[in-house]
Amino acid sequence: MQLTINPETIKGFLHPDEGARLYDLAADAARRGPCLEVGSYCGRSTLYLGTACRKHEQLLYAVDHHRGSEEHQLGEEYHDADLYDAAAGRMDSFREFRRNMDAAGLSDTVVPIVASSPVAARHWNTPLSLVFIDGGHSEAAALADYRSWSTAIASGGFLAIHDIFPDPADGGQAPWHIYQLAMASGLFEPLTSTLTLGVLRRC
Repeated sequence: MQLTINPETIKGFLHPDEGARLYDLAADAARRGPCLEVGSYCGRSTLYLGTACRKHEQLLYAVDHHRGSEEHQLGEEYHDADLYDAAAGRMDSFREFRRNMDAAGLSDTVVPIVASSPVAARHWNTPLSLVFIDGGHSEAAALADYRSWSTAIASGGFLAIHDIFPDPADGGQAPWHIYQLAMASGLFEPLTSTLTLGVLRRC
């Protein structure tokens, strides 16, 4: 795995081991079709996924409204003042995301879709070889991401979900709940997880 820039220079919350796993999954998946991530933020996960997709001349669709999740808002725990657009009175991570993609040389590989999951998926009909969900962590947001994209994954493709904490004492439960939904659907089989990154394969 050769990344063009250091992922630790990109704002984000993805552990390097999880990033390496995403790279490996995308390197496999991109041989069969395009990949998609939900929740790009400033592009740390996009760097791993996009680099793997570029290796196989494949596209990565990056879905994010770039207004931040609940925890990124003004006064919340993970608010970043550098990403706050005071004139608009809203978070805006898209400028930072685009700058990082340019620096990584991924502008011809990563296709940003600046919209929510339900809007981006409304007329989607392209089979995907990998979907990575790391969007909003409220129950409503996580469920919308799962419902929007899980059925677009082609047979043999991967569904990866970040921030899975089976124990509520360790973290929020919404990603864990959609992981359980995927398992209960009968459409997916579980693969080995990496830290908080759950991975399943579409049957």
